[in-house]
Amino acid sequence: MRIGMLTSGGDCQALNATMRGVAKSLYKMYDDVEIIGFEDGYKGLIHADYQVMKPSDFSGILTKGGTILGTSRTPFKTIRVPDESGLDKVESMKHTYRKLKLECLVVLGGNGSQKTANLLREEGLNIVSLPKTIDNDLWGTDVTFGFQSAINVAASAIDCIHTTAASHGRVFIVEVMGHKVGWLTLYAGLAGGADIILLPEVPYDLNVICNALKERNRQGKRFSILAVAEGAISKEDAKLSKKELKEKKKNQVAYPSVAYELGNRITELTGQEVRVTVPGHTQRGGEPCPYDRVLATRLGAAAAQLIYDKEYGYMVAVKNDNITKVPLEEVAGKLKYVDPGCSMIQEAKRLGISFGDE
Repeated sequence: MRIGMLTSGGDCQALNATMRGVAKSLYKMYDDVEIIGFEDGYKGLIHADYQVMKPSDFSGILTKGGTILGTSRTPFKTIRVPDESGLDKVESMKHTYRKLKLECLVVLGGNGSQKTANLLREEGLNIVSLPKTIDNDLWGTDVTFGFQSAINVAASAIDCIHTTAASHGRVFIVEVMGHKVGWLTLYAGLAGGADIILLPEVPYDLNVICNALKERNRQGKRFSILAVAEGAISKEDAKLSKKELKEKKKNQVAYPSVAYELGNRITELTGQEVRVTVPGHTQRGGEPCPYDRVLATRLGAAAAQLIYDKEYGYMVAVKNDNITKVPLEEVAGKLKYVDPGCSMIQEAKRLGISFGDE
């Protein structure tokens, strides 16, 4: 029994823990199993860059962040486009799979990786995938591994800002990862006690934000903290097409990110001093938290069971704290967005947290 394994897309804290869950379970289930680890994601599968893993490779990595196999981004939108040398990437991946006589390929990845995994399934390969992303935006699962660890990092950043914000009486913006989906910002903002939370799914009104800041001043509160998703967008910009928005940005002052633009506008309208903090890739880094270690272990063991039962073409998922499976064709290409009317946002608003929309 020979199984391929790769980690694709952005790294996160529990990739190693999940691979460990798969491998240790397979070694327990089979007397003779060989795991082939492809280096740097789909790139390794395309170019047949791999290593034959040993059981010892999966020891001592439960708490280790990153990925021992390395990772890279292979955009799905160009997966059918030949590379600079004319190489057909899809045919190359199929050739590597068959040359190595793999029984199954295990893919650990987020949205784009799942789309490529589903494409390979459609091309006749046996695939089992696992839900990886700090954004928690994969359709079909309640939670992804890496999400809780990223919340811990982002919330810790907001915690640390509290003391300096209170000392100087300033407005602080903490920019949290999340271009299209705001789960990470929502959870980190609530956990960190942010006063204003801005999400991609809830377009903001700058005047509403400024009024909320002024109201805090009137209440004698010396500082305010905004947790802002990197994909947060104003109501005006949300009405524009992608082309119109791109054209508008070309004619404006270029800011490093939305947080800096927002900070500048707040200062212009309120006169308040604003500072921006961007935790950036620290949200992907460090060791996985205990919750993610448990989740990764459970997901890995479930993936091994699917392989043992020869149930291919599924992503392992979490539903109501139970581990289950979802057909890859149902997952691929779908994102799980924050519902602006969800109970979590309504509960936050009852606390007085502003989402910049009303």
